[in-house]
Amino acid sequence: MKFRAKIIDVGCLNHFTRVVNTISKLTKTCILRLTPNNLYFVLSGKVASGGVGMWCELSQANFFDEYQLEGVAPDANEICLEVTPENLSRALRTSQNAKCVKIKLTKKHCPCLTLVAELPTLSSVSRVVTHDIPVDVIPRRLWHDFKEPRMPDFDVSIYLPPLKTMKNVVDRMKNLSNFLVMEANLNGEMNLKIETDLVSVTTHFKDLGNPPWGDDGSQGRSRSRDPEVMAHTRVDIRKLQQFLMGQQVNPSKAMCNIVHKRIIHLILLHEDVSLQYFIPAVA
Repeated sequence: MKFRAKIIDVGCLNHFTRVVNTISKLTKTCILRLTPNNLYFVLSGKVASGGVGMWCELSQANFFDEYQLEGVAPDANEICLEVTPENLSRALRTSQNAKCVKIKLTKKHCPCLTLVAELPTLSSVSRVVTHDIPVDVIPRRLWHDFKEPRMPDFDVSIYLPPLKTMKNVVDRMKNLSNFLVMEANLNGEMNLKIETDLVSVTTHFKDLGNPPWGDDGSQGRSRSRDPEVMAHTRVDIRKLQQFLMGQQVNPSKAMCNIVHKRIIHLILLHEDVSLQYFIPAVA
């Protein structure tokens, strides 16, 4: 079982750092799944029992100049590690001006992701900073928990308004309530609502547009739906705020799928990164 990778391009390094920063804002620990072509950051929270879920997919060729992987077995050419994203984020932040950054799986006092940054220097003496980030190797028998989540059979799918605008609205609403109702229809309209014994506040968005999912089987429920009728889900406002606060991916598309009274499924798409986040309903 071997893994080593190298980033030379400073733009790729900065982009990878932003992605890891985003992940670190969403969860304290997650699974880093390494395959020959992709990296995945996975949080398989049991949405049915109230936990959030996350799936972030990166194409390794768009970030790494060198990338070598030998998985646990010839018929299972991948490695799954439990990592603390904040530790990886901190190591990357100290390497922002590096001439190159190498990441490899090592065995020190425990399994580690070792990050070695070669920093620029005015003299002929090279400056190298090494970070050993402890990880746990996930045994193969548990891998089935970390496969890509199935697209939920949503009632409504809608493009999101600018995330900064949405964050400002949610930040203000959090001062008034712990819960938020997110509702949308197939006419490109979305509302964010809070209701308490003392106050009722609604922010309306319109002309957002609805993604064309084509023949995707998950769209079964929305095909026969009245475009005016709202689907809604009530969620813990802190979980939505956490998602919006941590966002550093700068997506080209941001979407939301609503399963009526069950799940909000948020999707951010960038050229070489996709991030899915699942927030369960609360009663």
